[in-house]
Amino acid sequence: MLSQPIQTSFKLPDGQEVIIETGRLARQADGAVTVRQGKCIILATVVASKEPKEGQDWFPLTVDYNEKFASAGRIPGSFFKREGRLSDYEVLISRLIDRALRPLFPDDYFCDVQVLVTLVSSDPEVMPDSLACLAASAALAVSDIPFKEIISEVRVAKVDGELKVNPGRTELAKATMDFIIGATEKNLMMVEGESAECSEEDLVNSLQAAHDAIRIQIAAQQELRNKVGITQNRDYAKAEVNEEVKTKVVEFSKEKIYKVASSGSSKKERSVAFKQIKEDLLLSFPEDTPDDQIKLAKKYYDDLEWEIVRNMILDDRKRLDGRNLDEIRPLNMETDVLPSPHGSALFTRGETQSLTTVTLGTPLDELLIESAATSNYTNFILHYNFPPFSTGEVKPMRGPGRREVGHGNLAMRSLKQMMPGKDYAYTVRVVSDILESNGSSSMATVCAGSLALMDAGVPVPKHVSGVAMGLITRSSDNKYAILTDILGDEDHLGDMDFKVTGTRDGICGVQMDIKIDGLSMEVMREALEQARKGRLHILNAMYEAIPAAREEVKSHAPRMEKLIIDKEFIGAVIGPGGKVIQEIQKETGTTINIEEVGNFGEVSIFSTNKESVVKALNWVKGIVAVPQVGETYEAKVKTIQPYGAFVEFLPKKEGLLHISEISWKRLETMDGVFKEGDIVKVKLVGLDPKTGKFKLSRKALMPKPEPKPKPQQED
Repeated sequence: MLSQPIQTSFKLPDGQEVIIETGRLARQADGAVTVRQGKCIILATVVASKEPKEGQDWFPLTVDYNEKFASAGRIPGSFFKREGRLSDYEVLISRLIDRALRPLFPDDYFCDVQVLVTLVSSDPEVMPDSLACLAASAALAVSDIPFKEIISEVRVAKVDGELKVNPGRTELAKATMDFIIGATEKNLMMVEGESAECSEEDLVNSLQAAHDAIRIQIAAQQELRNKVGITQNRDYAKAEVNEEVKTKVVEFSKEKIYKVASSGSSKKERSVAFKQIKEDLLLSFPEDTPDDQIKLAKKYYDDLEWEIVRNMILDDRKRLDGRNLDEIRPLNMETDVLPSPHGSALFTRGETQSLTTVTLGTPLDELLIESAATSNYTNFILHYNFPPFSTGEVKPMRGPGRREVGHGNLAMRSLKQMMPGKDYAYTVRVVSDILESNGSSSMATVCAGSLALMDAGVPVPKHVSGVAMGLITRSSDNKYAILTDILGDEDHLGDMDFKVTGTRDGICGVQMDIKIDGLSMEVMREALEQARKGRLHILNAMYEAIPAAREEVKSHAPRMEKLIIDKEFIGAVIGPGGKVIQEIQKETGTTINIEEVGNFGEVSIFSTNKESVVKALNWVKGIVAVPQVGETYEAKVKTIQPYGAFVEFLPKKEGLLHISEISWKRLETMDGVFKEGDIVKVKLVGLDPKTGKFKLSRKALMPKPEPKPKPQQED
C-alpha cells in the first residue's frame, strides 16, 4: 500500500499555485518529487552512489531533462514512434539545471549523482523549463544526498513594459526580455537569456525580481524537507590530507609557477612550462614514494597553480598574457573570405578564431523544432562546431555535444534579435567552425556571425558583438578583479564568468555562472558596465570591417521575389495535383513556395538566376491577373484560322484576334501575316456577353491612317 503523499505549495506573483509532492512516485530513488502548475506535472528523481569509484577525484554529476510526448497526448513522429535521444531543446534545459546544481555539492564529494527530470503532463500555457530546476532541487531536498543549499530557478520576462515571473506561453511570445535565473536564498547562481536590446539596469532589475520569487520557492522546499523529516545528510569518505606532501609541493613549485604566470607568454608556452614544473616536481619525490602520495602531489600542485594565478591577478593587477584587466586582445576580421558560400567571415581575437558561413535557403529549408507541447518551424538556424584541433588535441569526432549545443544557442539567441521579421522569405543558416580556441569561442561566433550575415546581404540593421568576462574575488581582504575578454586558462580560475552580447544600444544575450557567496549588485553593475565598454570596442572594429549589410545578395545566392495574391487564386497557381506550379518551376528553373496568410496568398519565388525569377514572377502574375478591357498585353499566337488568329494574352487565357482587327489595311487572307509562336501586342477591346470570349485588337494600337483627300471636281 502506498504511503500518504506529503505536499507543500506556494503561489506565483500572478496568483497561480505550484504544488510540490513527494512520497507517491518513484519511492526507491534517494529523492523524488512532482511539481505541478495547472496541468503541467514534472517528475524529478535523484540517486547517488554510496561510495565513489576507486581513484575518483572529480564530481560525476549527470542531469537529463526529458519530455514524454504522451504528456501532451501526442505520438512521436519518428520511425520507431518512441522518444529517442535528447533533442537540442531538452539538452538546453538539462544544461540550465546542471549549471545551477553543480556548485552546490561539496568540493570533496566524488560519488556519482544522477538527476532525471521528466515532463509527464503538459499544459499548453505553462513553460516547463521554468519549473525543471525547482523540481530537481526539491528532489535533492527530500533526500539525504550531501548538498550545500537549496536553490530554485524562475523565468523573468518583460511583457508590455512590466516584469513578470514565469509568464505563460502566450504572454512570453510578446516579451522583449526573457531570462531564466537560478539562485540560493542568498546568492545568484546562474543567468541565461535574451532581450531586445535591454539596458544593463533592466538586467539588474530582472535579477532582483527573480531573487525575490526564488526565496519563496526555497522556503517551500525547506518546508517539504522538514515534513519528510530529513535532518542531516549522509556521511561520505573525505579526501585524504597530507601536510608533508603539500609543504613540499609549495616549496618546490611556488616561485616557479609565479615566474611562468607573470611572464606574459602564449597559451602554448605557458602550458609547456607548467607541465614541465609538474613533471620536475614529481621527479623530485623518491622512487619508493607511494602512489597515493604522488596522486596527492598532483592535486596539490593544481590547487597551488590556481591560487598563485588568482593572487597575481588580484595583487599585481596583471594577467597571464600581460594584458590590463579591461583590455581586449588584438582583433582581426575579414568578410567574403570564401568564394562559394552566400556569406562568410573570419573573426580572430587573440588565440580564438571562428570561420563562419551563411547559407540562404527557401522556406522549404525551415527547421522543425518539436517539444511535447509545441511544433514550430524556424527560418533562422545557427550551428556551432568545436573540432579538437582548435585546442591542439586529438579526440574522436562524435557530433555536437552539450557544450556545442549550448554555445550555439547563446549565439543564435543573440543574433536573432537583429534578424528581419516573418516577412523575410529566406531561411538563413549560420555555421561557426572554431579553428582556434583560447577563451570564449561562443562570443567569437556572435561576432563572426554578425559579419557574415551582413556579407550575405541579410538586412540586419546593426552589428551584434559579444565579450566574455570573469570575476576573481578574495574574501579575506574583500579584493576583487573584473576581467574583460577572459582566456581559457582564466575561465576556470574565476568566481563568476559571464558572457554579454549586444548592439551599441543594448543587451541581446546573457549567459552567467556565479560560484561565490555574497556577490553584491554594485559589483554586478560594475562588471556589466565593463562588459559594455568591451562590447563597444569590438563593435567599432566590426563596423570598420563591414559597416552595413550588402544591398543585394551575391550573384550565386538565391534571388527572391514575393507576390501577394488573393486567396481565391492559390488553387489556380498550384493547379490540379500541383501541375501548374510544377510546370512553372520546371520551365523557369525556380523554386516556388506558397503560404496562405489570412485572406491572401504569399508567393515566394527563388532562383540564382535573376531572369528566371522575373520569368516565373510574370507567369504567376498572368495566372492571377484579371483581364481588363482597355489594357494592352503581349500575346502569343497559338493557332491561325482563315478568319484570324487565336492568341494567348495571359496564361491560360485566349482570345480571337479577328482578321479585321489585325491592321487598318484590309486583309483578304491570313497567309503570311503570322506564324504560330509569334509574339504580338494586342489590346483587350471587349468581352462577348453571350459567349464570354475575349475580343482583341492589334490595329487599335496602331495610328489610324489619315483619310485620302477626295479629288477636286472641275468647275
